[in-house]
Amino acid sequence: QVQLVESGGGSVQAGGSLTLSCEASIYISTMAWFRQAPGKEREGVASLTSLGSGRTIYEDSVKGRFTISKDNAKNTLYLQMNNLKYEATAHYYCAASWVGPGLSPVGYKYWGQGTQVPVSS
Repeated sequence: QVQLVESGGGSVQAGGSLTLSCEASIYISTMAWFRQAPGKEREGVASLTSLGSGRTIYEDSVKGRFTISKDNAKNTLYLQMNNLKYEATAHYYCAASWVGPGLSPVGYKYWGQGTQVPVSS
């Protein structure tokens, strides 16, 4: 069983920056960030895998503004979010899998409890 613990959420103004962290209890090859806004379905934001030569995937609306990275020595995943928009307001979840990468929640077996990111306009 893999435990995931997110941190770093909090209120931020539109245009600002925030970095989320997700510590995994063990090494796992593929990790990702998802978010779920009130009344909406959970959507993939970014995914990173160490499988093969490694790969990252971003949801189109965050490309160029969000950066996913991982410190394998610490089993910790990060999401650097710049130029945040009001529409980014959501509960952000860390997820992990032994396959992937991908932005569909179906492919992920392990989930954290999430951290809230309210963006004020």
